[in-house]
Amino acid sequence: MHDPWLIVVMIVLVALVFDYTNGAHDSANAIATVVSTKVLSPGTAVVMAAVLNFVGALVGTSVAHTVGGGIVHPGMVTGSQTLVLSALLGAIFWNALTWYLGLPSSSSHGLIGGLMGAAVAHGGWQTLNYHSIFMKVLVPLILSPMAGLTGGYLLMLGLAWLCFRANPGKANKTFRRLQVLSSAFMATSHGLNDAQKTMGIITLALFMFHWIPTMEVPLWVKLASALVMGLGTATGGWRIVKTMGHKIFKLEAIHGFAAETSAAMVIALASSVGAPISTTHTISSSVLGVGASKRLSAVRWGVAGNMVVAWVLTIPMAALVSGGIQLFFCWVGFND
Repeated sequence: MHDPWLIVVMIVLVALVFDYTNGAHDSANAIATVVSTKVLSPGTAVVMAAVLNFVGALVGTSVAHTVGGGIVHPGMVTGSQTLVLSALLGAIFWNALTWYLGLPSSSSHGLIGGLMGAAVAHGGWQTLNYHSIFMKVLVPLILSPMAGLTGGYLLMLGLAWLCFRANPGKANKTFRRLQVLSSAFMATSHGLNDAQKTMGIITLALFMFHWIPTMEVPLWVKLASALVMGLGTATGGWRIVKTMGHKIFKLEAIHGFAAETSAAMVIALASSVGAPISTTHTISSSVLGVGASKRLSAVRWGVAGNMVVAWVLTIPMAALVSGGIQLFFCWVGFND
């Protein structure tokens, strides 16, 4: 039997590493458009996003409860000392691979897939909470990109109609200012949804090792997750910024405002109901919707296709990696 205290410490540290990679990987969600339109310098945008990611992470815990208790049945996996560790390692591997390739995949779904794969490897398919997975993971997985695409398209059409007779110079100056607000809204909503996933996975580990009596997120977990998410954001995900801000659709200030505003509204709504959606899916789809409102040919659909492939592969690939890691731990006796 391995020392449970050391294993919990290891899990918390690895979870915070995942949180850091999530912040670095997904910082593009909040700053790509505001950087690509040259409204803010990269340095200023990163600092703003880091601070507001921290603030957003402290606002609520609905998503944390879904991740901690809505993906697997906690009571059915308490016998595993390495399940959460395996889930995190699988998610980190997928984060690192997609970051290297410059693909805006979902850190969130990487974590969810990792948790599912490790749970199945440990105790079989009955360990999964199918109703919650369907309602709060699969349904939002489909609806959030659709909402982002539709919202970006409709908001951009409305703004184009309102600005039809406006002076182009004045309109551009106005939206450059407004885009600072929309980027701030996006950064806050990103922290509200994404940092809570790390809170949930740490809380699950603490509950499994009987460190806490219920699945309530301790204050120190909230603060640690929020802080590390902010630090990760501060490093920036420049490969993905390039993809988000330039390769999909050539953005101007009005386009950035429309994409960020529509995406942030979808993310905030999902967070309020505890749905751990992909902020990457949502902002990417919003950018596509804004581009399509101008003309379909304005969007580089080939890049969008590569993104969709990464989205579809994320959950199963992270699950396979995490399941393999969990089986390896069992084979070498580390799970005993």
